[in-house]
Amino acid sequence: MFIKRLCLLSALLVSTTLFTNTTHAEPKKFSLAWSIYVGFMPWQYMDESGIMDKWAKKYGIDVELVQVNDYIEAINLYTAGRFDGATMTNMDMLTIPSAAGVDTTAVIVGDFSNGNDAVVLKNRTRLEDIAGLDVNLLELSVSHYTLARALDTVGLSERDVRVVNTSDVDIANAFLDDSVQAVTLWNPQLETVMQHPEAVKVFDSTQIPGEILDIMGVNSATLAANPELGKAMTGAWFEAVGILLSDTPEGIAARELMAAGSGTDLAGFERQLEATYLFPTPQAKLDYLTSERLTETMDFVTAFSFEHGLLGDGAASADVIGIAMPDGSVLGNPDFVRMRFNHDFLQMAVDNTL
Repeated sequence: MFIKRLCLLSALLVSTTLFTNTTHAEPKKFSLAWSIYVGFMPWQYMDESGIMDKWAKKYGIDVELVQVNDYIEAINLYTAGRFDGATMTNMDMLTIPSAAGVDTTAVIVGDFSNGNDAVVLKNRTRLEDIAGLDVNLLELSVSHYTLARALDTVGLSERDVRVVNTSDVDIANAFLDDSVQAVTLWNPQLETVMQHPEAVKVFDSTQIPGEILDIMGVNSATLAANPELGKAMTGAWFEAVGILLSDTPEGIAARELMAAGSGTDLAGFERQLEATYLFPTPQAKLDYLTSERLTETMDFVTAFSFEHGLLGDGAASADVIGIAMPDGSVLGNPDFVRMRFNHDFLQMAVDNTL
């Protein structure tokens, strides 16, 4: 009888242990990379304020937000599988992970540049004066795209300038060199460069509104297997944006935190915000994502990317990569969809069902 009771007790202990281990399993962990840019700074605020943790906990997951100082390096690390997602523009999403075969979904289309990307000259007041100059920029990036679009507006082309590849980390310091007469860059480096007494902004992204989109892209397979990640990200994003765009003490404190993270002060950060169209509500974002403007934008981007050999070796046309649009249509190759705009989680935010 004693042996039977001992065996029964042992079985109960094993059963209890297994039950405890099952019910207290570690939550799934995901990691997202972000880099410093005004449109990406809400990720810093979500991290430090605890907003991301709150929404992750709601859906039983753990989301780590990691700052990577170099913008392109963050995207490369994501493409290599080191992160589940990363901040990037629509062009870089197409030409880096998607062109490398990594199927990526734009979960958060946070904003579009509305003056944050610009062409700056020294002591020259017209864009036409750029002809014959070296132009420092991060080659094959959205700055390169901005330059190409700028040149096109005045009947020039890249054949009329010489591109000098310069990292986003180094470009503001490069402008201090007397030999550097032209740059194309984005904030916060733009804010720094414009303090130079000879700096003149001759073109900016207000002239191509809605074309430079700032995105948090996530591996599509990861997202499909874990929709709770998309829900948590979307809920956290709109809570953070609602705060930072407000005139409340909490909103001011949020902008001060992001200003410090950007290496500027509150006034400087708010100037950058003025040059950024942050979609203020889920409905505003949904209206943009379901408009023809998004398709027109991606037509521009794919054409530029193909012309510069950014769509992979041997790409026969600008349509080599399929881009799934929110309405279910595919721009480009339907047999090789590697870039997706998905508004399922956004629709939940609109419907207040997150």
